[in-house]
Amino acid sequence: MPRSVTVVAVFMIGLTGCIFAGPPHEVASPDGKLKFFADAGGGVRLSLSREGVPLILPSEVGIDAGSAGAVGSGARVSGDPERGEVREVVRPLYGRRAEMRDDHNRMTLTFEGGIALEMRAFDSGVAWRWVTRLPGRIRVRGETVCLKFPAGSTFCASITTNWVHSYEDLYVRGDVSVLPRDAMGVLPALFQVPGGTHVALAETDLRDYPGLYLRGGEGGAVSGDFPRVVTREAPGGWMNFHLEPMERASHLAETDGARPFPWRVLLVAREDRGLIGNDLVHLLSPPHQGDFSWVRPGKVAWDWWNDWNLKGVPFRSGVNVETYKRYIDFAAAHGLEYVNLDEGWSDQFDLFKQRLDMGEVLRHARTRGVGVFLWCVARALDARMEEAMKQFQEWGVAGLKVDFMDRDDQALVNFYWRCAAAAARHRLMVNFHGAHKPAGLMRAFPNVVNQEGVRGLEYNKFAPPEGTTVEYALTIPFARMLAGPMDYTPGAMRNANRGGFSINASRPMSHGTRCQQLAMYVVYDAPLAMLADSPTAYEAEPEVMDFLRPVPTTWDETVALAGKIGEHVAVARRKGERWYVGAMCDWRGMAMELPLDFLGEGRWEFDLFVDGINADRHAEDYRRDRRMVHARDRLSVQLAPGGGMAGIATRCR
Repeated sequence: MPRSVTVVAVFMIGLTGCIFAGPPHEVASPDGKLKFFADAGGGVRLSLSREGVPLILPSEVGIDAGSAGAVGSGARVSGDPERGEVREVVRPLYGRRAEMRDDHNRMTLTFEGGIALEMRAFDSGVAWRWVTRLPGRIRVRGETVCLKFPAGSTFCASITTNWVHSYEDLYVRGDVSVLPRDAMGVLPALFQVPGGTHVALAETDLRDYPGLYLRGGEGGAVSGDFPRVVTREAPGGWMNFHLEPMERASHLAETDGARPFPWRVLLVAREDRGLIGNDLVHLLSPPHQGDFSWVRPGKVAWDWWNDWNLKGVPFRSGVNVETYKRYIDFAAAHGLEYVNLDEGWSDQFDLFKQRLDMGEVLRHARTRGVGVFLWCVARALDARMEEAMKQFQEWGVAGLKVDFMDRDDQALVNFYWRCAAAAARHRLMVNFHGAHKPAGLMRAFPNVVNQEGVRGLEYNKFAPPEGTTVEYALTIPFARMLAGPMDYTPGAMRNANRGGFSINASRPMSHGTRCQQLAMYVVYDAPLAMLADSPTAYEAEPEVMDFLRPVPTTWDETVALAGKIGEHVAVARRKGERWYVGAMCDWRGMAMELPLDFLGEGRWEFDLFVDGINADRHAEDYRRDRRMVHARDRLSVQLAPGGGMAGIATRCR
């Protein structure tokens, strides 16, 4: 055991009963509707109510860190709680809105033995975290998160069975009492209490510590679990791309004794659409330090999903200079900021062994004003990180697509931060794939412009029978997107009705209609947004590019118009003086009437892309519809089964 690591008696704050031993400590949201309680009598239990209705029953929380003069289950608060309030505006570098309100009340309970519990209450949710003030290095043996929901509560979560995974599993729904114990729910996870209020669990400021998962517990409780420290690993997984843990220690982390731990965030919404646009994960993340004004989000012409398939060109398409020049010319012609060079430009495990003339590709990109992202395997990059980053900066590369981490134990969480910091030093942006959900890194390092952690359109190439489904696509705006942006990679130009879908690696398709694919560019948060299909597929239908060319990837304002988890969603977003609207529905189709009160005064012209009259038979059928509207009007649209709508509203002069 290293001499620098202090392992002392256990510090455990835990549940010893379900009756408050005395008056609980309380912190309320600014509007007074949410009440967040901490009972520190014989342990620590948290509870939450909204307007007097219980959302979380007294629930055990704690941390097992070890401390000289340790405190056991009879943890005692030292002194009175510290209280404060914050009322301020946060202006992110980019994102779903130009301004966020950070209004919250806070309370800190300090316990004997050098550990404190911080609690914050916002109008849209609450959060807690542990802060240790212990000497030297410590080993965290465990953290207790044991949430108890009212009887009859339900859950919706992506479920995995392994600590090594790609964070791309489908969502499972059911009564909280049947949440599996032999599998794990991935955050963010949704819960709905009787009466309809949603409580979503997320985490942020995840640094030097493993990610949190959920398992079913006793009496319908939901218990946290964590991947342990990896002590031995070897290449494994598909094509040996990631490092497979071979042995694990019994502890969660070896870390500094004086530090804050990740925030556990409970996001609260009275209705489904209230989950869209919740800013708490961002607000509780560490702000960036230094100059990131050079970061430039945008749209990307992507090669891998469409298998480098071009038609009508006088050369053999594939991973070659001529093909990439064609992608670059397409991007330049349509105002796309970037092209992505996926696997094949280099040896997969040696980034210094080029397989094509990168000098010529990059020269052509510079002359056309198009930036280049390069794909790489995480472990290959990590082997020579500083050297590789320096080379990419000298080449003039815009950013990296870093893939196949497939873990979120302490070591891999640290890799994300190390990679983001190194990329920032060399003015490189990063798009993480094979990655866990965002958990604070993207605010601390805004050069991380997107993150996968989602079952995206790529599954339609290789995952029979259904790839990624319409129901999944209509769940992630309410669940996964609570954590932050996601690289779903929409834009399929081959679209399938229900029963007409098939897996095709070289000419993949989407479930649902063409307009559903267009709507994703508005509904989904994606500062770096891929156009997944082939340049020649888009050019064959220039009206599609009339929408994809101007649609932004960052926004000044976001308004959730309608939604029901897994069934339908509609979102409006503003950039400058224009509003963009996207709507999607499941296989039942539906008539939507959307309020337009988000528009300003005056008359507006809507340029709408709506499902065609035959879209229920031919998913690629769409029509363009121009309408004059006012803010007092309602927008009526008919969505086909698996359908969608995308529109641009411009004020008339």
